[in-house]
This record gives sequence, structure tokens and C-alpha cells, in this order.
Amino acid sequence: MTENKELARMKIAIIGTGNVGGALATQWADAGHEINLGVQDTDNFKGQQLLDNPNTQAFTVARAAAKSEVILLATPAPAAIEVALSLGDTGGKVIIDAMNIIMGRGPQGYSNTSDAILANTMSRDVVKCFNTTGYNNMENPEYPGVALDLFTCGDSQRGKEIAIQLAKDAGFAECYDIGGNDKFEMMEQFAWFWINLAMFQGQGREIGFKLFKR
Repeated sequence: MTENKELARMKIAIIGTGNVGGALATQWADAGHEINLGVQDTDNFKGQQLLDNPNTQAFTVARAAAKSEVILLATPAPAAIEVALSLGDTGGKVIIDAMNIIMGRGPQGYSNTSDAILANTMSRDVVKCFNTTGYNNMENPEYPGVALDLFTCGDSQRGKEIAIQLAKDAGFAECYDIGGNDKFEMMEQFAWFWINLAMFQGQGREIGFKLFKR
């Protein structure tokens, strides 16, 4: 119970205010978290309407990261190294990677974005989450009679506990731990599975994953 109270309100930097970052900023701000958007130009950036929420402010990338205990990275994958380097001192901070290498477009020399982040930041608490479904499902994870599930991985148990809590705060039913850093690439392949079904196989974006047990 004590741990849940500690996780109840967090200071979260969101780097990347496009579809994914914007959807999660809205959900988490509505849940009562303090959202610090990290942007290049605080006077002109995509998603300025996010500032209409009183729990949301905009800062430079380094300042947003410095003010926060949790950092969500939701930028295009090719920028992963540049973005990681721009964060400043990330020692002791949890970094949640929501990026994916799609069709070979990613940080040079890496098979997944999370390894690139680990190699270019001081944080050892890097986990992958919020990358396996579309932004529309982050805006609304509710389907008839059921809420979708999410998944997370990484060696950092602390990071995964925070990602799981934030997934639930965004309205997902559960967020399952699928393993350590060795599962980073598997998570990106899972994202590609959703993209393939939604876009290339014609199922459309309004689909999602749910783990059933019996």
C-alpha cells in the first residue's frame, strides 16, 4: 500500500509531443501526475494544446528531464541517440522508451532504441513500454466490455513497476512484465506485429491486444 502511494503522483518528462506523447500526457495529467513537456521551442511546438491542462507545463528538453523523476521518450527512432544525449544528467531517473525501429529506420549501430538509450545516458533504469499499440489506443484503451493490456521489459525492476503503474493510470487493464533487457528487440517486433495487422493487413487502427487466462 505504501508503495502505491509513492507512485500515486509522479513528475514525468515527456520528450516528443506528437501522437503518442500527446496521448499519454493527457491521460497522465488527467490522472493527477505533473507533466513536464520537453521541447526545443517552448513558444512554438506540436501539441501546445496540452498546456490547457493545469498539470502540464513546457520546458526545454534538459530542463524537463531535470525537473522529473520519470522520462518518457516518444520521438522518432532515428533520433534516439541525439535525444538521449540531450537529456543531461539522468542518473537515478527512470526512462521509459516508447520508440520502435520501423522498416530499418533507427539509431545507427543498434537493433533497438532501448539499447541506444542505455549506451548514451547515465540512467540504468531504462525500460520499454507504450510501444506495442497505436496512439489511438492510448487515447482510449477501452473496448466493449474490456480494457486493453500493455507489456513492459527491462532489467530495472523499479522502472517496470513505474511503467506498470503508469499503464494502469492511462486506463489499460494490465501491463505484463515480459523480461529483461534481452527482450527489448522482441517488444519492437511485437509493435511491428500490431502495425502489420492494422496497416498492411487492413484491420485498421481500432484493434488491440488482451491477455486472457483460464
